Amino acid sequence: LVSSTVAEITTSPIAGMKPGTSGLRKKVEVWQGVDDANKYYVENFIQSLIDTAAENNGGKMIDTVIVAGDGRYFNNEAIQIICKVLAANGVKNIWVPQGGIMSTPAVSAAIRMREGGSAQGGIILTASHNPGGPGEDFGIKYNEEYGQPAGEDFTDALYEKTTEITSFKSLEGGDDIDLGADVNTSFQLTEESAVTIIDPFAEYVEVLKSCFDFDALRAFAQRPGFTLLFDGMHGAGGPFAKRVLVEELGFPESSLMRCDPKPDFGKCHPDPNLTYAAELVKKMGLNADGSASDFTDETPTIGAANDGDGDRNLIAGAGCFVTPSDSLAMICDNWKAIPHFSKAGGPKGVARSMPSSAALDVVAEALDIPFFSTPTGWKFFGNLMGSKEQFDQRDYTPFLCGEESFGTGSDHIREKDGLWAMLAWVSILMDANKDVAEGEPLVSVKDIVSKHWSKYGRHFYCRYDYEAVDSDAANKMMDLIRTDLVAGDVSSIGADESGIKLADGEEFSYTDPVDGSTTSKQGLILNFEFENGDAARAVFRLSGTGSAGATIRMYLEKYEKDESKHGEAAPVALKSLAERAIGLVQLEQITGRDAPTVIT
Repeated sequence: LVSSTVAEITTSPIAGMKPGTSGLRKKVEVWQGVDDANKYYVENFIQSLIDTAAENNGGKMIDTVIVAGDGRYFNNEAIQIICKVLAANGVKNIWVPQGGIMSTPAVSAAIRMREGGSAQGGIILTASHNPGGPGEDFGIKYNEEYGQPAGEDFTDALYEKTTEITSFKSLEGGDDIDLGADVNTSFQLTEESAVTIIDPFAEYVEVLKSCFDFDALRAFAQRPGFTLLFDGMHGAGGPFAKRVLVEELGFPESSLMRCDPKPDFGKCHPDPNLTYAAELVKKMGLNADGSASDFTDETPTIGAANDGDGDRNLIAGAGCFVTPSDSLAMICDNWKAIPHFSKAGGPKGVARSMPSSAALDVVAEALDIPFFSTPTGWKFFGNLMGSKEQFDQRDYTPFLCGEESFGTGSDHIREKDGLWAMLAWVSILMDANKDVAEGEPLVSVKDIVSKHWSKYGRHFYCRYDYEAVDSDAANKMMDLIRTDLVAGDVSSIGADESGIKLADGEEFSYTDPVDGSTTSKQGLILNFEFENGDAARAVFRLSGTGSAGATIRMYLEKYEKDESKHGEAAPVALKSLAERAIGLVQLEQITGRDAPTVIT
């Protein structure tokens, strides 16, 4: 029985609704409309979003959409609001996961696979790795019909609609949806629109089984001496880790930590890096800078952490932190251990975000795999993964890609995938130990990393984050780099007492090889040369993932072939480069910051 009625409600545009690299993120009170100026914030954004989706669908309203979130504060209330707006606009099938929580990779899988891929999009309630709870962050992003994050054409059109909106449609009356109802329960919101409660795990588990040998992994999980530790950081990835690692692969419950989602992420910052995953880092026998600390035979063989929505990952072995850039390169080099790639004879294309280190580049060159460097944002990998599927061009699948910001994934979905990355590493360990006799020491993560560096050299790498910087100051610093160090003549800037000389500067832009679109102003690159001739670089970007102020990110990289120096901690190896770059761009003077918020 339908007890609600459709209403068209007058509203006004609300400034500042321009999505960043992965959706729109604001303080949760903004979304809640605590101030009158933000009344109907969710409704305005969702109406603009589905109007854009309808335009892209030939002017016809889309009929099947997934609505899911990472479980952060305001998640369930927002789902109720969104479902009413969707139903009032004539969206026929609204799929909501039981409990309202679903990891971003799982949403992408369900868009692609549920009922033959009949969903035309997914509305994901997440601010990813940003904190949750009162006074913290909330966000909404949209994934399109192939499970990929909405492209810039979509988000630009959406933003324009938010500046022109005069009304939205919603439902008045009627009961809230019971998000805890049994799977397949249906709630009829209007005569033509219904919400169906879906299994959050089904398609995601199915697609992981297509990528990995679950039978072999289940047997390896019982191998004496092999242990695993997964930190869900109280985010959406926790229940998926339990389902896959414990229920499917047979690892003990003790392999999981913080895998129960909480609206405030247990008051932690759900970003899987050395700073915010400190408890896991310590348990893995590591110091805060990623160098080895005290570890024993009881230290887990491999550890991993997820972020708030389950798409990012940290990988560590006993006494060995694997940087995201190195992890990506090592997965590529060990592709034969991963069925998703080995079944096809290896990856047919690989890519990294421009700020990530060049570790992947040298492997791709050695293996003769097409390689791409893209702007930051997973959506830029989407066209490459979908080159054949969406554009009927060259097929780059199976595809491997990743970002230095702890994101790794492949073409099994159209998002980065934290659990996939961990299973890739477990598969690599399983393959490395296939000839090791029981009772003999296992080949470790550190062994694999050291062997890789010996073969290809080490790309020392770290990132300095300066969070919540005054936006005017951040832009002033970027303008100085652009004017003086990129466009200007740097030949007169000599080496300082460190002996590090600025060679040149450039601003990264990208022309998409699939659709021909161009993206500009994607990072300022300063190329340096050490006294011995070794090349290095510093990249500066303003992050598009924050909710207030600006985050300045400085990425540092130096290549080292000398094996005797491979054991040095990255922050130590890069300290002189950091000091040189910070001085040149006048970061401390302009921003007033004498230290980064986080070093990863």
